[in-house]
Amino acid sequence: MRCPHCGNFDDKVIESRTLAGGEAIRRRRECNGCGYRFTSYERIEDKQFMVVKKDSRREPFDRAKIERGVQRALEKRPVSQMNIESLINEIEDAAAILGKGNHEIDAKALGDLVLEKLAALDKVAYIRFASVYRHFENLDEFVSEIQKMGGKSSRKGKKS
Repeated sequence: MRCPHCGNFDDKVIESRTLAGGEAIRRRRECNGCGYRFTSYERIEDKQFMVVKKDSRREPFDRAKIERGVQRALEKRPVSQMNIESLINEIEDAAAILGKGNHEIDAKALGDLVLEKLAALDKVAYIRFASVYRHFENLDEFVSEIQKMGGKSSRKGKKS
């Protein structure tokens, strides 16, 4: 496999892990040329997994699109790259399980899945992602979402 950092074809597998109930293998690799570590995935080529959009269009599931949204939500947050990778793997695995029967998942179900996983990891990232995903247009929508999370505003001026 070609190193994404230096282009060298000489690498070694550090760790292999089965994902999605044995339907995929995640391999951590290290380039023997530059020492850069990266991840590769192996999966059976089956019927392509599709995302059903709100207007009934179907488009192929794109892990990179999920990754970009999650990375953006977690930008400048104290979350390690390893935790982000793990979160994205969990989202991908859960989506595959939800859409297993017909190889499809509704975009709404996928978005809700991302929100659920982000809420468990980082509340600020959750709000960032929700603001884009749910198209917040004013401050009241932000406040409402925060209150739904259980982060009701503190009692200012009152001492306990």
